[in-house]
Amino acid sequence: MLKSKYILFVVFLLSTVAVSAQKAERDYIRKGNRLFNDSIFVDAEVNYRKALEINPKSTVSMYNLGNTLSQQQKFQDAMEQYVSASNIEKDKMKLAHIYHNMGVLLQAGKDYAKAVDAYKMSLRNNPTDDETRYNLALAQKMLKDQQQNQQNQDQNQDQNKDQQKQEQKQDQNKDKQNDQKQDEKKDQQQPPKSEKQNNQMSKENAEQLLNSVMQDEKDVQDKVKKQQKVMQGGRLEKDW
Repeated sequence: MLKSKYILFVVFLLSTVAVSAQKAERDYIRKGNRLFNDSIFVDAEVNYRKALEINPKSTVSMYNLGNTLSQQQKFQDAMEQYVSASNIEKDKMKLAHIYHNMGVLLQAGKDYAKAVDAYKMSLRNNPTDDETRYNLALAQKMLKDQQQNQQNQDQNQDQNKDQQKQEQKQDQNKDKQNDQKQDEKKDQQQPPKSEKQNNQMSKENAEQLLNSVMQDEKDVQDKVKKQQKVMQGGRLEKDW
């Protein structure tokens, strides 16, 4: 009997502690909500964190803390709270709100592809949310524009590369032409050795030709002299 009373006392005590903890958690959440509505975001964050210390699996505290961090421009920390809440929460309406806010943060960070996915997840849990549907359409349009701009930038980069290659090729051709002109100029200033050799050969040929002509002339003269002698002799014989 005494043992049964002891067990009942322990159960009662634990229940009292649990109820007290739940009450403390709710109080911190409510206080945090009041501070959030008054735009006192730092103090609201403190109360939501105290609520999470009591109940680390409180998706309400996670969600509200994420909203508070977002208002303080702590977007990465806010996203972590939303992701943690989405992994625990089972209620569809609450999940719709969590994914909607994730989409807003992603869209603000220009991560339009992930924002589109987040809005779609929100609409799967609450298909009647017109605000989420509008945000989804806007994110899809911005994603399309972003992809088009990226494609244009890639094309411009390719065109710039092609232009640079063409300019380099033109510069190389100019350098080659300049080198050729300089070589031609040097050739004009300094006659080639082959021409000089040709000139020397021509001079030698001329001397040989002159010598040949002179020899021929001497031979002719000798022949004339011989003919004269023969003719004189003939006349003598004839006269005899």
